[in-house]
Amino acid sequence: MKRFTALALALAACVGFTNANAAEQSGTLKKIHDSGSITIGHRDASIPFSYYDDKQQPIGFAMDLCLRVVDAIKQELKMPKLDVKYQLVTSANRIPLMANGTIDLECGSTTNNAARQKEVAFTITHFLTANRIVSKKSANLKSEADLKGKTMVSTSGTTNIKQLTDLNTSKNMGMNIIPANGHPEAFQMVETGRAVGFVMDDILLYSLVASSRNPSEFVISDFALSLPEPYGIMLRRDDPAFKKVVDNAMSRIYKSGEAAKLYEKWFLKPIPPKNINLNVPLSSQMKNLFANPTDSPDPHAYK
Repeated sequence: MKRFTALALALAACVGFTNANAAEQSGTLKKIHDSGSITIGHRDASIPFSYYDDKQQPIGFAMDLCLRVVDAIKQELKMPKLDVKYQLVTSANRIPLMANGTIDLECGSTTNNAARQKEVAFTITHFLTANRIVSKKSANLKSEADLKGKTMVSTSGTTNIKQLTDLNTSKNMGMNIIPANGHPEAFQMVETGRAVGFVMDDILLYSLVASSRNPSEFVISDFALSLPEPYGIMLRRDDPAFKKVVDNAMSRIYKSGEAAKLYEKWFLKPIPPKNINLNVPLSSQMKNLFANPTDSPDPHAYK
């Protein structure tokens, strides 16, 4: 009888602790705990961060990071089972869907900047992009000065073509700048020799080169026309308890070396569904980021 009483008291204490722990939760952690599920926002074609495989399942570098964050949330909430739901998002609706509670994590290629931090929050940066140039190796573009007098192309309506135009004006470089209707059209102009170089986010250029008929014909510039631009996994704003759990999980992934292995998987090896190899080397800025994780939206923090 005494053994039964002791066991009952121990179980009651355990239940009481669990309930107290649940009662302390708030915001997104409470939402996840009470619903028994977490909803991940993903993209359909943000290669290699978040996109569909040949079975229409979301995969990618950011998706792998998010699934590891989910494991950390399960551990934090002491929930061995947590239903993971997926919600396709676009550039236009990802922030509203985060703000209204439809998604709990947005896993893709969203730029973390000061303007967006007024509406949402971001965890540790997972990629740094910059405005660079793809050209044929024969063009021999080694520095910004080599662009002088050249015919260049960029996609109409982007920040990239604005930066190129500002550079042309401010340094009187005499470039002939052509606006293209889309990234494929701009890249084709370089392929066919109608433009010497195409200026765009470097990760998009790597994808275009890898998908081209002769990838070895092209080179992406070592020099950039912009400061690094941080991509981050998006969270709801003003939810410090949830952000702390996610930030701690990301820091552990980076400092354990797991992030570097995931980078190699998605940026340096053939990826599904077409087995293209983006062959994007780990930059010195990314190496520094893995060693010193930060969620800063300031491009100068990554120089």
